[in-house]
Amino acid sequence: MSPQARNALPPHATPPELLRNFCIIAHIDHGKSTLADRMLGITGIVQARDMRAQYLDRMDIERERGITIKSQAVRMPWAASAPGDTQDTTYCLNMIDTPGHVDFTYEVSRSLAACEGAVLLVDAAQGIEAQTLANLYLAMENDLAIIPVLNKIDLPAAQPDKYAAELSRLIGCEPEEVHLVSGKTGEGVEALLDEIVRRVPPPVGDPDAPARAMIFDSVYDTYRGVVTYVRVIDGNLNPRERIAMMSTKATHELLEIGVSSPEPVPCNGLGVGEVGYLITGVKDVRQSRVGDTITNMAKPASQALGGYRDPKPMVFSGLYPIDGTDYPVLRDALDRLKLNDAALVYEPETSAALGFGFRVGFLGMLHLEIVRERLEREFDLDLISTLPNVEYDVTLDDGTHVDVTNPSEFPDGKIGEIREPVVRATVLAPSEYIGAIMELCQQRRGTLRGMDYLSEDRVEMRYTLPLAEIVFDFFDQLKSRTRGYASLDYEPDGDQIADLVKVDILLQGEQVDAFSSIVHKEKAYAYGVRMAEKLRTLIPRQQFEVPIQAAIGSRVIARETIRAIRKDVLAKCYGGDISRKRKLLEKQKEGKKRMKMVGRVEVPQEAFIAALSNDAGDKAKK
Repeated sequence: MSPQARNALPPHATPPELLRNFCIIAHIDHGKSTLADRMLGITGIVQARDMRAQYLDRMDIERERGITIKSQAVRMPWAASAPGDTQDTTYCLNMIDTPGHVDFTYEVSRSLAACEGAVLLVDAAQGIEAQTLANLYLAMENDLAIIPVLNKIDLPAAQPDKYAAELSRLIGCEPEEVHLVSGKTGEGVEALLDEIVRRVPPPVGDPDAPARAMIFDSVYDTYRGVVTYVRVIDGNLNPRERIAMMSTKATHELLEIGVSSPEPVPCNGLGVGEVGYLITGVKDVRQSRVGDTITNMAKPASQALGGYRDPKPMVFSGLYPIDGTDYPVLRDALDRLKLNDAALVYEPETSAALGFGFRVGFLGMLHLEIVRERLEREFDLDLISTLPNVEYDVTLDDGTHVDVTNPSEFPDGKIGEIREPVVRATVLAPSEYIGAIMELCQQRRGTLRGMDYLSEDRVEMRYTLPLAEIVFDFFDQLKSRTRGYASLDYEPDGDQIADLVKVDILLQGEQVDAFSSIVHKEKAYAYGVRMAEKLRTLIPRQQFEVPIQAAIGSRVIARETIRAIRKDVLAKCYGGDISRKRKLLEKQKEGKKRMKMVGRVEVPQEAFIAALSNDAGDKAKK
């Protein structure tokens, strides 16, 4: 087949029977982006001279870290013969490349809702990982056609027969049905594209019904405003017609409609099952909500589509601009970023130490790290983020419930019980590391739910763990104890009663809200000692002695002292009686005491940044 034939996109309003919508799901570093690059090259929509590695990863952070953060949709032509065809027909393949990290599962779930099929990609040298397993179950819940594929078969360490048998047991197919490909060399990719045409069902919808299209993603363009990505379910959308958002009731004129191939290509409209983008020229980011239904204003649909289940934030952290005048810029930046990252949740908050900022909810530590990095890079902001913590449900003795997302919200009254969120965690690892994993999970207050052997030497362990225990360095510890072989996936699983306390940090008797934290009673002493030692080295010496205390309520559990800067008052006293020297020293002592009563400890911004760039933030899951 010639490149020209491959590159001939079908005309506007492609019949649904010629469409195939699929996504690629896999763990980090199993070769999703490399396989997507190879498909772009083979179908001919990206010329060899324009090709670059990770073509669909548009952000610098994605390219630097080698991970996919945002799902990317691309439309590719492919000439193949479906069952019953006597000759090749050019089909439209709408591919969505999805992220592989547990923190971006919401991106994956939205992509699955826009597809009829999924390519389950597994590294032939590593086998299936925990996150791949989680995404497989998501795909099964959405009733997608699943095509099992082993990638990287060109590696010397590849064991395709072993992992094909493992995959076939999980999915319920024969080992021979597992496709063997190499995204790097291109081996088996053309056969995989043919298989997608054969196995993935065409989209189903009513072309004569009122238009209904689901928004599955949005981005903000400085010049063109909000660009909305949609999947058409019923009817069709055409340029220059007026559309309505069914949840916000906002109406707009469609200025441009098109497809990503992989660069934006305007077209004459989108029909049933097609995936494309819409531009209305709207600058208000709140008018294009992910999960909303778009319909035709002149002939509106009566019922909106189901939308997506709203993501529940797992980790909360305060974001504050170092320069207070940047607060409005941070607010606008978060508004725009939410358009591109629908899982972001935030509300304004104030700190006595840090000024005005936002309490932001994230899906995990990597999500926190990526959002902060994007805010700093894309909007030129300098930010401080406070210690991450999870949401607690506190019940007072009088029966009042308080939701605590920030230690400063922790109530002072008599507390009846505190409930903390727990997760259902799945760990996949070689069986030789079972002991090390069990020891780690028990240290983190985990409870074993069950254990299954996927093969003779690979085990799946299921634990219930407190979320607060795994959002910091649990992933790092797991990797180091298993030499990098273990993989982790987790999902919310309700809450449980826990013995938690709030540890306050006091500087010269005054509480500094930015350093407070809610920790388990057994770990409170260790946290207090660590924070006091850290602050002693970070805060510069004053003219007077400064005590740093860690306290639970009124009980001090740890203390460090910043020694005063001493001035040599005896320098001019060359001789004379000892009583004269003592008199000078007593005079200095009195002066220091008065200074301490009126003096205030100034904590420099650098000390806040160093103390709050906690070990957790630096050890976020890579």
